[in-house]
Amino acid sequence: MKYDFSRRGFLAASTAMAATTALPRMAFAQGTPLALEATTRVLDIGGRAATVMGLHNASGGQGLVLDPGARFRVDLTNRLAEATIIHWHGQVPPNVQDGVPNLPMPLLQPGEARSYDYAPLPGTHWMHSHVPVQEMSLLAAPLIVRSPADVAADRQEVVMFLHDFAFRPAQEVLAEITGGSAPHDADDQDQTKDTGSGMAMNMGGMNMANMGADKMEMDLNDFDFDAYLANDRTLADPEVVAVERKGRILLRIVNAAAATSFWIDTGAVPARLVAVDGHAIAPQSGTRFGLAMAQRLDLELDLPGTGAFPVLALREGARERTGLVLATPGAEISRIAERAEEESGAFDIDLAQEASLRAATTPDALALAPRAADRSHMIMLGGAMDPYRWTINGQIWGEHTPIAARSGERVHLTFHNMSMMGHPIHLHGHVFQVVNVNGRAINGAFRDTIYMPPMAMVTVALDAGEAARWMLHCHHMPHLSSGMMTEFAVTA
Repeated sequence: MKYDFSRRGFLAASTAMAATTALPRMAFAQGTPLALEATTRVLDIGGRAATVMGLHNASGGQGLVLDPGARFRVDLTNRLAEATIIHWHGQVPPNVQDGVPNLPMPLLQPGEARSYDYAPLPGTHWMHSHVPVQEMSLLAAPLIVRSPADVAADRQEVVMFLHDFAFRPAQEVLAEITGGSAPHDADDQDQTKDTGSGMAMNMGGMNMANMGADKMEMDLNDFDFDAYLANDRTLADPEVVAVERKGRILLRIVNAAAATSFWIDTGAVPARLVAVDGHAIAPQSGTRFGLAMAQRLDLELDLPGTGAFPVLALREGARERTGLVLATPGAEISRIAERAEEESGAFDIDLAQEASLRAATTPDALALAPRAADRSHMIMLGGAMDPYRWTINGQIWGEHTPIAARSGERVHLTFHNMSMMGHPIHLHGHVFQVVNVNGRAINGAFRDTIYMPPMAMVTVALDAGEAARWMLHCHHMPHLSSGMMTEFAVTA
């Protein structure tokens, strides 16, 4: 079945996500805080109504867009019926504003408001609850901080925000994945002390294809979700973004999924990968790029002319996919199947993509001054599917030994994944540079989340920041919930 869209139709189709999908230049008065509400919303997913959570801005859209020079001045109000807290992922706020339960601020109670004020880092970032079941309930949204170069560029900005989704309550899904080891009360991160390692696993919705211990194969996709969303929509009714003929697009892609990595496929339109996790890299050309949970990609596309140009996100190791369509006025748009003909492969199993990235060398790009490490840590990632228990240095959160550093020290963190599942590891309050991949030194990308496939080893370098307790954890929500979190403890 095909559709013929007029320009007016395209504009109407784009309205619902206008605040996050097609990004206009937005100016905010420096003295006026932006309003943000944690609340519920209703989506139409496959013809079924689904009540999920969200982060509404003053215009009713999801997330925030800041122009160059604007401070992150936000008044966050909790309109949910339960307590929550929001982490500003990719940002480096004062520790007190970082957004982790009771470290140091308590959860925001229903009806309560809290103010934030700091100088934001430019780039493609996002915001999400640091309560796992709430993030799995879609309590997340884009946080785009535009640079002067973005404003000056002759290009249209578009966001693709990815989720995995289940109609069942997130607490049920999490309990099924973890075999009951996840906390039933996520008000405090310390609730993850009890891993329930003696409990039998309920495999009802889980993908067991690669779980034979004797085969030692990589474990993929803990759970088969009901839908995979791009900007809250499936490919049965994808978002159609109105674009100009032969226009240049900056596509900001955020993987906000709880437990799914994706391959991004730009199809017939070659792309240039120009930034990861909000930080510029030396541009790379291609049509297929991998994206782990919590990571971001900025792709620049030059459209060849008139037409409809799908950009798809394929679930790793599976056939499910989602995406959106870039379409010029009057373009004919064909239906896109929600399942590909063939399964996609595992994401960056040999770290070839990561090893190919190089930090940008432009004057405004991030850089670490050459310097020997003052302190180095080897961080072992471990765990297994049965019992469902994931560890950092053999320990779970609440029984952990902090990873220590002093403020101002150059620190090397070497992650070694000894488990058979991939882990996207996120460090709060810092930006790090990838400097070694599987024994090969590189001048790699700046990131806040590094994907660690099985048996891989990666070293990142950073300068330890504010003296505080900063979370270091896997961004696969069931792994975090079963204990895969520690702290980067910086002292003065």
